[in-house]
Amino acid sequence: MTPAQPAAMIGQTEAVAPGSQFDEALLARYLESAVRGFSGPMTVEQFQGGQSNPTFLLNTPDARYVLRRKPAGVLLASAHAVDREYRVTRALFEAGLPVPEPLLLCKDEAVIGTMFYLMRHVPGRVFWDPRMPGLTREHRAAIYDSANETLARLHLVDYEALGLGDYGRPGNYFARQISRWSRQYDASRTIDIPEMDRLIAWLPGAVPETDDRTSIIHGDYSFHNLLIHPTEPRVAAVIDWELSTLGDPIGDLTYHMMEWLRPEGVDDRGTLRGADLAALGIPSARDYAKAYRDRTGFEVDATHPFYTAFNLFRVAAILQGIAGRARDGIQTAGNAGDVIQRIVPLARAAWEAAREAGAS
Repeated sequence: MTPAQPAAMIGQTEAVAPGSQFDEALLARYLESAVRGFSGPMTVEQFQGGQSNPTFLLNTPDARYVLRRKPAGVLLASAHAVDREYRVTRALFEAGLPVPEPLLLCKDEAVIGTMFYLMRHVPGRVFWDPRMPGLTREHRAAIYDSANETLARLHLVDYEALGLGDYGRPGNYFARQISRWSRQYDASRTIDIPEMDRLIAWLPGAVPETDDRTSIIHGDYSFHNLLIHPTEPRVAAVIDWELSTLGDPIGDLTYHMMEWLRPEGVDDRGTLRGADLAALGIPSARDYAKAYRDRTGFEVDATHPFYTAFNLFRVAAILQGIAGRARDGIQTAGNAGDVIQRIVPLARAAWEAAREAGAS
């Protein structure tokens, strides 16, 4: 994300940042030999925003491609696994899910300095503001319905049949996530935030009872990771699979539904809280969850305050990772300082939700 993003943008790019540059001529020669149909000359631009794996647009006379790479430097364990992204998108593309077609995984760091993968470019609109200003009520409603249907399709995929039975560990999803992000928060800690310490202590014992289903989950299913067709009100592709795993689909749904539930001022994408949803053509949180239940058959109380606390905590821990990389001189976007300023407000909002759920 970058601050002050427009309501919708179509793949906005900029010159490659100094810390992300690589030998473009060497890359072009490699791709010409490794990817069928790839032919230069090639120009390279970097996509704006994105705090984790740097992402680039490759322009050639005949086609456009997207390259995602690991950032340089010493990285947190399990982070930036572009090989996992390639694996899951390859399986989902072959199963007919709306994801970009992955073309190549390159583990040879001699090419551009880090592992990367290449996929076909999918044109589309990215909505940073969930209110989607400038659209008709009907267009907006159709986009929300398509996002709901796409998430349900993902969660109903037979991951075993796709060869992804070992893509994650089934069971105890929330407990594992709380443990993971607590460890990564501590590993990236730059200042002491009392609310984060209270959440780390409270969350493990507060997980609501669920059916603990297992599905492929995206991990960051939000409108900024959905490419909406340039003219039609439908999801053209789901992007950025870095946080994907096997887990409880309710984790994906409740994170996605933070569009309705997050407080003002904790995220530059804004919130639907307080919006006139009927006038906008956007379903209420209750109706959106019901549409998901109707499509999947999964019962869930998606507005339980535990999920708000958990998801705000998780985002704060992810942003703390950005703070740690900035501290260590390996930040991957120019707005890291602005992002870091949101960690404390997120932690405080998460603790308020936790208190609503019974924490003291």
